[in-house]
Parts: sequence; structure tokens; C-alpha cells
Amino acid sequence: MRPMTDQWRGPVLVTGTDTEVGKTVVTAAITAAAQAAGLRVAVVKPGQTGTATGEPGDIEAITRLAAPMTGRTLAAFPDPLAPLAAARVAELPPLELYNAVDAIREEAEKHDLVLVEGAGGLLVPMGVRPSGEPWTVADLAVSLGAPAVVVARAGLGTLNHTALTLEALDRRAVPAGVVVGAWPAEPELVHWANLSDLLPNLLGALPAGAGAMDPGVFRRSAPGWLTPALYGVLDDWRAWADEIS
Repeated sequence: MRPMTDQWRGPVLVTGTDTEVGKTVVTAAITAAAQAAGLRVAVVKPGQTGTATGEPGDIEAITRLAAPMTGRTLAAFPDPLAPLAAARVAELPPLELYNAVDAIREEAEKHDLVLVEGAGGLLVPMGVRPSGEPWTVADLAVSLGAPAVVVARAGLGTLNHTALTLEALDRRAVPAGVVVGAWPAEPELVHWANLSDLLPNLLGALPAGAGAMDPGVFRRSAPGWLTPALYGVLDDWRAWADEIS
């Protein structure tokens, strides 16, 4: 499945092949690139978990790096679990699908681009439908009619995980592209081989450690990590490879 070639507007889902693949930093990079291109950007986190530690959540991290026009968390739960499981453990009301849809559409009326960062991978249970059945990030993409950015690892195992995620999106008629969440400073053969296989769907690649950058440097650098489909300026992967190798 090839990514869309036109610029993405309205709600866009940011999901991952797994947890800890760089979704938050990629969301921040897309935010920075889109705002540099003149777009009004909102970022919505439907379900934030692990809040008991007192550490900043994903919206706070994105705000520090990219300063979106609007940042919004719809539901937060203390335990570091999938959002639906975290709600049950905490005995808190789970996030209802159509409440999330309405909140995201509300932001889409006021912004050019609404980035919706999921939790974990595509099929992680996020909350419940009015019927009581669980819903996932994939269900949210279908309900919104939104495309998806899939954040993937650079190393061993990424091809299978990425292919499974893209196949699941394709079966649901959700257009998707891939961004590598953390390209290593010293790539090995496996990284280059994976890059070659990912290229047909690739919309960007962030350097490892991008989230620790000074925010000003991050915002200036972000367009160079993303292709024009995601408001960046990266249009020649061969030149990119020559520059970093």
C-alpha cells in the first residue's frame, strides 16, 4: 500500500507498530513542520496512561518540542497499561468512542490539521462503544475517515510489524504511510536493508535522540526529517542517505 501523495489535512491518526517506537516525537515533528508551513495544528491524545508518576504526559512533551496551537488530552489514567485496562484497574469511566470522535471533529473545525496520537499499537483497546464493546485506534481512524501515520522501528523485526500494521489499515481502507521513529547515528546493515524495504511507504525518518533536542533546534530541523506529504522538505532519499552515511 502506497502512502497518499497529497498533503494531509483534518484529522490524522499517529499510531505505531508497538509501544516506545517514537510516536510522540514523530507527532511533534509533524506539528513543527506543518506549523512552519503555515497550518493551524491541534494535537489530541485520546487516552494518556501512566500518570501516577507525575511525569509530563505526551501532550506536554509535544508542547515543549513543537508548541501546537492546541494540545488536548481526552482521558488520563494512573497505571501504565492500555487505556481500557487502565480505566478498569482505576475504576474510572473508560473513554467512549463517539465522545472521542466528537472532540476530534470539534478541533478539526478550528484547525487545518489535527494529529491524534494513539497508545501503543493499532489494535490496543482504547475504550468502549455505546454497546460496551471495546474500540481501537483502527476503529477511530475508520470513524473519522482519517489517514494514519505508522511510526516504526529501524532495526530487526520492523518489517513484519510494519507490514502487519499496514495490512490491518489497508483492510479497513485507511490510507497510511510510515515514519521511522529513531534512525541510529551509526546504522548497520540491517537498518539499511530495512530502509530499502520500507521506502515505498516511507514519509520520513527522525534521528535517534530527536526528543532530547533543544526545542528551537527541533522545530528548525523537523521539516528536513519529513517528506512534502507531511509538510517537510525531504524529497530525495538517496541524498539523505549520502548525507548521513
